[in-house]
Amino acid sequence: MGRQRPGAAGYGRLDPVAHLRELAAGAGLTGPGVGLMTAAELGDRQCAADGGAEAMVTAGIGVRGWAAAPDAGTVGPPRPGTINIVVSLPVPLTDAALVNAVATATEAKVQALLDVGADASGTPTDAVCVACPVAGDGPAEPFAGPRSRWGARLARAVHQATREACLRSLARGA
Repeated sequence: MGRQRPGAAGYGRLDPVAHLRELAAGAGLTGPGVGLMTAAELGDRQCAADGGAEAMVTAGIGVRGWAAAPDAGTVGPPRPGTINIVVSLPVPLTDAALVNAVATATEAKVQALLDVGADASGTPTDAVCVACPVAGDGPAEPFAGPRSRWGARLARAVHQATREACLRSLARGA
């Protein structure tokens, strides 16, 4: 029996943390980390960089909508469709700046969706991960909003990678 990808149609596990641990162990990975579960093909990833900020994005935007959509009564079974954003910054960020970096990446994602004509703020299962060094002896960057030095770079990298990933998704009909 073939291994099911997380997020793939028919994925029925209800223990994502345990499943990610199994996958990590199977790949020889140990220690803390981040795992994103997706139905997106990782080979279709799009990467972009701006001044040291790097972004990698996968996108399947066949299922998309607005975050504050009216209540439809019941929530149906999830269908594949997700935008995964992984950002890497070369500088440490404070906890507050990390939160701001996630918001900035999300804003850049929405801008990219609008740029490609997708009338949506995302998909029901989007994920954002911001990685940066742990603060050592020096100070951590206190800001990561779109007008800060690192937030602006992050936003441009995420926007470019997300735009290209969404265009590819639309071309595939996914």
